[in-house]
Formats: sequence, structure tokens, C-alpha cells
Amino acid sequence: MGRLCEVGQTRGMGIFDRFRGSRTRMSGPARDAARTGSTRVRASSKVDEEHLMEFVTTRRGVEGYVEPRTAVSEVTLLLVAHDGEWTRRRVPSVKWAHGFANKHQVPSYDAAVVGVPQRMRDYNSRMKQQRRQQGL
Repeated sequence: MGRLCEVGQTRGMGIFDRFRGSRTRMSGPARDAARTGSTRVRASSKVDEEHLMEFVTTRRGVEGYVEPRTAVSEVTLLLVAHDGEWTRRRVPSVKWAHGFANKHQVPSYDAAVVGVPQRMRDYNSRMKQQRRQQGL
């Protein structure tokens, strides 16, 4: 296969010629994800809800931080206890997350507006320090 150079003449295939033309031979969702750079992410499940409920009922001073959908993650609910211990799970929607928090009498905030609490970062630092001391 060659390219036309001058009237009626052809020359060999150039190094980048094979990449020209059709951009991809993929079809369906894979093609769409490749074109937009998006990825498929797992949706929230009943297991996620049960985990959040267990966290809320077994910790004290829990606050909820609703994290918006991003290119790599669906909407998530970050729960932070009084001591900074935390958990994060996917949820069906922002509305669902605030509803869950209200139902369990947990104050909830939009994480994109207020950020995450310092006590969570402090907790992560303490856990990292403990792992270092234990040689893990």
C-alpha cells in the first residue's frame, strides 16, 4: 500500500501512515471510553450502604462529607468519626447521601465546599506513624 507522490507515482508506506485513517477499530462502550478518556466505575451497592450504616452506628461524633462525581469516581459519602477514623463509599446520588445522613442524625456537608476535616488527616498521620513503628 503506498501514497501518491506525483501524478501516477507511488512510494512506500511511511512510518506513521498506518496510524492515519480510522482512529480505532473498537466499538460500543470501549470506543466511547477511549474517545472521551472516561472510565467505567462500579455503581454503589447494598453492601456499601450496609457498611456506612455499620460505621454510623458503631462510632460517635460522625460527620458526613458528600463528595461529588468526578472523572474517576461516582458520588461518594465520606464519614469521619470524632477521632478522625473514616470510611468512604460510593452512593447513588448527592441527594441520597444527604438523606442517609439526615436519617441517621449525622451532620452532612458538601466536601467540595468545606473540604475534609483536619482530624481525618491527623488520624491518617497517626496510623502511618504506628505502621512505621511496627515495621510494616
